[in-house]
Amino acid sequence: MRFAKHTALLALLLLSACHRGMPAASFHAEGMPPKLSDWHMVEARDGRLVLNDGVVPYNLNSHLFTDYVHKLRTVWMPKGTSAKYTAEGPLDFPLGTVITKTFYYPRAADGKFDDVARTLDYAGDYAGQGLDLASVRLIETRLLVLRKDGWTPFTYLWNDAQTEATLARTGAVEPLTLVDAQGGREDFNYVAPDEGQCVTCHEANMLTRKIQPIGPWSRHLNRDYDYGKGRENQLQHLAAVGYLTGLPKLGEVPRDANWRDPGASLDARARAWLDINCAYCHNPNGVASVTGFSLGHDTPENHRLGICKSPEAAGPATGGRLFDIVPGKPDESILMHRLASTRPGVMMPEIGRSTVDREGMALIRAWILSLKGNCDIVH
Repeated sequence: MRFAKHTALLALLLLSACHRGMPAASFHAEGMPPKLSDWHMVEARDGRLVLNDGVVPYNLNSHLFTDYVHKLRTVWMPKGTSAKYTAEGPLDFPLGTVITKTFYYPRAADGKFDDVARTLDYAGDYAGQGLDLASVRLIETRLLVLRKDGWTPFTYLWNDAQTEATLARTGAVEPLTLVDAQGGREDFNYVAPDEGQCVTCHEANMLTRKIQPIGPWSRHLNRDYDYGKGRENQLQHLAAVGYLTGLPKLGEVPRDANWRDPGASLDARARAWLDINCAYCHNPNGVASVTGFSLGHDTPENHRLGICKSPEAAGPATGGRLFDIVPGKPDESILMHRLASTRPGVMMPEIGRSTVDREGMALIRAWILSLKGNCDIVH
């Protein structure tokens, strides 16, 4: 029985990696490798984007919105090392950890290279087993690498042939067109971040300027993933392949809702959306801490959450509105005004998108409508 169990675990590990012809994954302790393939984490081979041995894919309960782009996330750790479980904050990763996030779009039905599908449906992507390059448009792959001085970000842009991605320290702008299922078109500029913008979003503490991963937290990872032979809880899978220690019983692990899950409550879905899209800045230690406006999953439903709270420094970005959130009145809420904008200096988040998250906005509108109370008297 023990042998059978170990064989099954080995099979899962191989399925989450699956390309034997690739050189061993590489941790670069210093320097700026010019090509994505220098790391040997994910590479384009034989018409597919494939994952190397030991490179484990993962997903989040709720996604950070980035112009409807899809994301293939992976994590790799040096042999013999593992992360430690944490209930709050990112997992405690070992030195040498490499986290990758490949940004791609399903191609639009018209087949044009710069036309990409506006869809939230990931079902046909097969990201856990790699990506079929004939059906997707690769944009960029970002890395977070844990070196002795802390996490270091890298951005690599894919060439048009989708054969290699090269380092882009100053970022880039890619004109694209979103095409929806009805043929509606929306031109926009996809913006790949420069080094400073990466730090802005990943900055864990505005005083120390230390950065950290946003996605691989227990409450975001506590979900199932299809590794090729059925679905398995991601945290249990990481523990099974030796990448995670100290995992308690799943019933003791926090879990954010999937904001698109109709079976979850409206409040849970909205708070999960705000948590992943806003709380990396709007938290007591983040770059937006001076606003006193926190949007984390555990922020009490009061003034700290922005309810009947006047803004600290929004200026003209308020659109003439008085409070961050007005219960029952989304059109009078500064939050909705800023989510609906694409104007620099007004829109929130400030970077990371050039379009409006229509479905996310509809969710937050419904949530504000559901809130009880008024702002006639502010306590």
